[in-house]
Amino acid sequence: MDNSPDHPLKGRTVLVTGGTRGVGAGIARAFAEAGAEVLTCARRPPEVPFEGAEFRPLDLRDPDAVREFFAVLPRLDVLVNNAGGAPYRPLVDAEAERHARIIELNLLAPLTASLAAYEHLRRARGSVVMIGSVSGSRPSPGSAAYGAAKAGLENLARSMAVEWAPDIRVNTLVVGMVRTELSHLHYGDEDAIAAVSRTVPLGRLADPTDVGAAAVFLASDAAAYISGASLLVHGGGERPAFLDAATANKDT
Repeated sequence: MDNSPDHPLKGRTVLVTGGTRGVGAGIARAFAEAGAEVLTCARRPPEVPFEGAEFRPLDLRDPDAVREFFAVLPRLDVLVNNAGGAPYRPLVDAEAERHARIIELNLLAPLTASLAAYEHLRRARGSVVMIGSVSGSRPSPGSAAYGAAKAGLENLARSMAVEWAPDIRVNTLVVGMVRTELSHLHYGDEDAIAAVSRTVPLGRLADPTDVGAAAVFLASDAAAYISGASLLVHGGGERPAFLDAATANKDT
């Protein structure tokens, strides 16, 4: 296995769920550039396929299909549980059953995939990378079920890291705002995106490649002693609102 700095994951097989667009596609590309054999899965194929990743259809909400999918894989070294998301939906605008489907996709589906991948990862002494969100550690109005699911995902990863050690490492990327092809649905037009970017200490939204680079690090031997950790990928977080509201110390 070539673990050179240019190809730290050469010889390893990586599966990125939801790796066909947005953050998932950025993660898949980063692993391909790191030398890994990359598989992606989603319900629909990518609109723009890219060299270095093989797509296989899978509905992650179907537990039987997930188990069958993993059963026929010849090898798996790294599982990136990226598939997820949620529309803007205030709690009172839907019944609990609608919100439960968001939790199913963002929490139960990663659990199902991780359990189905367990034997492969144990044999490979591999790792799981959960794609979490800052929504799991702060109020998430308009996507409360999503935030609750991401909070649960981070806790699940920590428990997995203890139960599955020393054979499998499990970590979480706690991701902030990312600029993707769907950013306008969350933030608005270019002026709105620029305004939102100014709220981030580093002055911009993340690019999917930023998340991909962090995922490659956690899956690589450079992170061999990191498990049960949550790595913040959020550009410094959010400037506290009270600083802009307060009138004291404005000249400092």
